[in-house]
Amino acid sequence: MFQFFTNINVDWMGWRKPLVWVSIAILLAGLISAAGRQLTPGGTEAFNLGIDFQGGTVITAKFKQKPSADDIRSALNNAGIGEPIIQESTDKPDEVLIKIPRFEESSEQSAAAETNQVNQGREIVKGALDTFGKEAQPSLSLAEDAEAAYKIVGTDSVGAVAGSQLRDSAVIATLLGMVGILLYIAFRYDWTYAAGAVVAVLHDVLVTLAFFSVFQWEVSLTVVAAMLTLVGFSVNDSIVIFDRIRENMTLHRNESLYKLTNDSINQTMSRTIVTNGLVFLSVLALVLFGGEVLRGFSLALFVGSITGTYSTIAIASPIAIWWQSKIGRAEMKDVQSAPESRGGERLASASRRSVARRPVTR
Repeated sequence: MFQFFTNINVDWMGWRKPLVWVSIAILLAGLISAAGRQLTPGGTEAFNLGIDFQGGTVITAKFKQKPSADDIRSALNNAGIGEPIIQESTDKPDEVLIKIPRFEESSEQSAAAETNQVNQGREIVKGALDTFGKEAQPSLSLAEDAEAAYKIVGTDSVGAVAGSQLRDSAVIATLLGMVGILLYIAFRYDWTYAAGAVVAVLHDVLVTLAFFSVFQWEVSLTVVAAMLTLVGFSVNDSIVIFDRIRENMTLHRNESLYKLTNDSINQTMSRTIVTNGLVFLSVLALVLFGGEVLRGFSLALFVGSITGTYSTIAIASPIAIWWQSKIGRAEMKDVQSAPESRGGERLASASRRSVARRPVTR
């Protein structure tokens, strides 16, 4: 394999404690932000939940000369609607789907409240769209009304109950994915590696959520999709390093696990920089040019691509060798106390045969 970066010799394990403290600081900032917002009287929610989770009104508008999404969003912002979602239809190029949040004065769950939500939302959106021209008469189609510029052809309500179900489903899907990862890596490699990989994945998700809480970026279904993408992204990097550690343990049985882990990270660093660097540049392009519709998705991937690369080195590998060290010392006591046992500790190898387990030392 062609490598851009060769002869890398960095003591990554020597930096593991400062890097872990960086993660702890970010997680604490997210926890303080979420708890502070939730517990402060009159404060905002811990996360800025979007319409998909919070509920709201969906309005479909048809135009003769359709304005740009930014122009529609600007008109809605001027009408007092914060963070609307504008989606253009692919099969109907003259139609636009507008999603607006729920209004606080009609939060109770009843048929009358939902009807009021739809009517109130429709009136506000109509006032914003009137800046582009007159709405067609209710009895006439858009083509039949020569003076009309647009017509609202559909209104609907997204309930908060459906939003809570989506939120619960998203959490369950993420947890099930982590359990599957834990079982596979424990079977294919060693359960200590599985613990490191799952903790790293959980770290990436929590750090990304911390940024969303601190900066109050909107959490929507696309953000959930980004989170699930990050789970696979983080595990992929961890697997590459774990596989190299497993190979090096077979080839260099006399080396300490500390040195083998450092060597494995340095040997795969060229691949990490090239592949993850390309991912980062692609996500950066989404952040800069993706627009408001993809804003939450691109920001989640942007933060997650950085933390995913970082956690593979600073979280997954140190946790794996820490567990190996704890187990190694415990097994060493058992070996020393048993006169018939063979010397040395035991560790699963590439073919899952037993080899000597070595304590983690520098």
